[in-house]
Amino acid sequence: MKENFYWIWLSKLKNLGYNRLELLLKYFGNIRNIWNATYEELLKLEKIDVSLAKEIVNSKLRENINNIAAYMKMNNVQLLNIYDKKYPQKLKSIYSPPICLYIQGNIKLLYTDMIAIIGCRQCSIYGIRSATKLSYSLAKYNKTIISGMAKGIDSVAHIGALRAKGGTIAVLGSSFDNIYPKENLKLYQNIILNDGAVISEYPPFSKIEKNNFVQRNRIISGLSNGVLVVEARKKSGTMITVDFALEQGKDVFAVPGNIDVPTSEGTNILIKEGAIPVTEAEDIIDI
Repeated sequence: MKENFYWIWLSKLKNLGYNRLELLLKYFGNIRNIWNATYEELLKLEKIDVSLAKEIVNSKLRENINNIAAYMKMNNVQLLNIYDKKYPQKLKSIYSPPICLYIQGNIKLLYTDMIAIIGCRQCSIYGIRSATKLSYSLAKYNKTIISGMAKGIDSVAHIGALRAKGGTIAVLGSSFDNIYPKENLKLYQNIILNDGAVISEYPPFSKIEKNNFVQRNRIISGLSNGVLVVEARKKSGTMITVDFALEQGKDVFAVPGNIDVPTSEGTNILIKEGAIPVTEAEDIIDI
């Protein structure tokens, strides 16, 4: 846990990022030297701006780290830093990978074949049935179902995998001590109890911010072999995840929907633009 002390601190720095971390490590040699760097030293580096330099020397961001470490120990939260051999290679290869991953549950799932199943929060009965059927069937084919544990399709995808006694991973936009949405606390607990995994790039006791939920989408697509969209509006967080997936070179699949229903607009557009239409698990099990 001694080494993790510094990694916890680094994961609290919003303006850091993997490329800047590499630059700092090359200049200072190790994390401890970064911790001890002065504001003036930091600004000597061309790509280290004032905002990041202020964060690095900010004493408030150095508080509470021992409490975070204690919480992690008590709640069996593991930490993988980006240089750890166990850090998933699929995730390391994306643009702006998380510097740290906090993990509860079955860490082995990070190295399995994953299908992301995503969709809108205000989903239809058709969407619920489709997501349940497909997540259940894919789990039976030994595909790990990864999603964001949001309301609607995300939740249904996790539940379908659990019913099949398969693997599922929830990627949070919050920290473990502050599960969001609150009504999914039981789902979060069920995932852990049933040999699933829950991951976050945010250390315990982090403040929830709206942009966190956008950023977690790159992790969902990054860990997956492909992304299946069940229902989505034209402009939505789901479509942002699709953008991440396309940037990462992942296959995109979509369930065709009723042309008169707004929650099918996104999926039908995706199919017209080249996404692979899916009506059964067999349409995607070979990826």
